[in-house]
This record gives sequence, structure tokens and C-alpha cells, in this order.
Amino acid sequence: MFSAYPKLPPIRHASSEGKKSSSLTRDFSEQRALALFDSYRDPVEDAILAEGIECLCSDLEVRPEELRVLVLAWKMHAGTMCRFTRSEWLHGLRSMRADSVQAIQSKFPDMLLEIQEERTAFRDLYRWTYKFGLDNDTGQRTLPIDMALSLWTLVFSQHEPPILKRWLSFLEKHPSIRGIPKDTWDMFLNFCDAVGEDLSSYDDTEAWPSLLDDFVEYENDMVNQNVLPDEKQGKEYSTHEYS
Repeated sequence: MFSAYPKLPPIRHASSEGKKSSSLTRDFSEQRALALFDSYRDPVEDAILAEGIECLCSDLEVRPEELRVLVLAWKMHAGTMCRFTRSEWLHGLRSMRADSVQAIQSKFPDMLLEIQEERTAFRDLYRWTYKFGLDNDTGQRTLPIDMALSLWTLVFSQHEPPILKRWLSFLEKHPSIRGIPKDTWDMFLNFCDAVGEDLSSYDDTEAWPSLLDDFVEYENDMVNQNVLPDEKQGKEYSTHEYS
């Protein structure tokens, strides 16, 4: 980049970009990571709560509802939404070798690539997401349907299964379905791989959760026009009513 003169280039003062680059390549420091935690932590509780997470997202230049934030929480093994404990924070930043806002930002592309290219990593993220969506304070064991719809949309935002929109539409059209059990959440990922876009590979002899059976029945009836759309839409799935 320099002209071919037989002398050293002139000394330049470090620019902000140079400082940023050096901060990303230096060794990870737990002390810096914990100091960063303290800059966002709640004044009363030893955790980063909703307000602190909003500030963190602002500094990271991401929106709280983005996939990048979900993946960051997954890296921390966060136990609940809107809360990072000190140990979760340190675990996540240590695993990423990041101890600054700029360093965390620099890890986002690799984290998204990891879950896109490594099936095991995405499966782990997917299964963790269910637990992450539960309200631990109330002892919630079933994911409320509105939370399930949001999380399915979010976790598949990078690579959407062909069947996803029809599945979400089915759930939205049946208000009696109030919650999603964990086995249904977990098996939906296998279901996406197995059935194909037109459900032609669906095998009703396999042990699918009953809600997935109901979905296939609904889709087949709509395609075959065995019932009127309004009649089918009004069908109650009483076995899936959760409080």
C-alpha cells in the first residue's frame, strides 16, 4: 500500500479505526467483560434486566427482536428473557472471546453462519428457544401460543421451512389452541424435514404429536375441498386447550 521508497513510512497517530481493530484482536479479559456487564446491570439486582438489555442492543446497533439477539442469548445459555445473570454473561463472552461492544458486534456474522451451516448448532438453538420463552417466575411449562408464534417466526427467520407460514396460519385460525407443549415444539423441526412442502411425505403411522396430525388433516381437507373453509376453520381442537 505504500510507495516503494527505501525508508519507513511516516508515523501516524492511531485513528479510531485503528483502536477499534486492536481492541478486537487483543486477548480476552474477564475483567473487561465484567466491567462491561456492570455498565448495563440493574442498580438493585446483580443482573442485566430489560432496561439494560435495551441499552446493550442500542450500543450493539441491533433491535431486541432480531435473530442476532436471540443467538447472543443462546451463546450465554440465558435462562429467561430480558435477563442476563453475571455468570451467563461471563460464560457467553468467554465462549465468544469478546469483552467489548465492538468485539461482540464482530462475532455476529460468525454466529449466524454457525447456525446456518451446522445442523447440530441450529438444533441446539431451536430446542433452547422453547425454554427461553417460558415465564420461569410463574412456573410456566407450556409455551403460550402468541409467544410460540413469535419465536417460530424469529428462530426460522434466516432459513424458513416451506411449511412454516401454513403452520402458523393454522394455529392462528384456531383460538382453542392456547399453548404448545415441548414435544410438539421439538418434533416440529423433524416434521419440517420429513413432510416436504406439499405434505406428500407425511406418514400417519409415525408417532407425531396429535397437533401435527390435526394440521395435516386440516391441510388435506382444504386441498381436497372436503369441507367448507369456514366450517373447517371453526373446528375445535379441544385436546390442545391450555390455560
